[in-house]
Amino acid sequence: MNDIVDMLKKLKLNPLAKEFFPLSYNYGHMGAYSFVFYNNNLGNDGFKNNLRRRSNNNSSRRRGSGRAFKAQREDSIRRTVYVSEVDHNITEERLAALFSSYGQVVDCRVCGDPHSRLRFAFVEFSDEYSARAALSLTGTLMGCSSIKVLPSKTAILPVNPTFLPRSEDEREMCARTVYCTNIDNKVIYRL
Repeated sequence: MNDIVDMLKKLKLNPLAKEFFPLSYNYGHMGAYSFVFYNNNLGNDGFKNNLRRRSNNNSSRRRGSGRAFKAQREDSIRRTVYVSEVDHNITEERLAALFSSYGQVVDCRVCGDPHSRLRFAFVEFSDEYSARAALSLTGTLMGCSSIKVLPSKTAILPVNPTFLPRSEDEREMCARTVYCTNIDNKVIYRL
């Protein structure tokens, strides 16, 4: 068991990697998977086919919004702490209650198998000072294990509300659904 814990600590997982983003996530102005449509026949001033004023690349506008998004993401990262060795009995509410004594908690996510000891969490504060102060919680006993609090390398991604269950029936269906991966090609589907 300790070998698995050590192995997971050494992994450098990046939740901002392309494969962790849902397909509907909008990467910004005309970015990948963007669902925004633009009329290319209009010039920058709104008049049709004004070639003298129109620039096809619009890179300055794209560059500016990308810079703003990156600055916003970096600010969110500085306000977020990473919590490791979270006990399986600890809920997001209890974790947020513990960290709220250091500042206003904006978001709290517990990740990993709820029955496993290998769980971790991200806690985002409203300001950077609170996040730095919360680092002193390292070694605090929560449940059966003491937590480790470190500065986060990533921000908490917002949940897309379109993917959440909308009715009680959908919630029940989600609770009964099991996702299986890495299934061998020799396995045959049977009812």
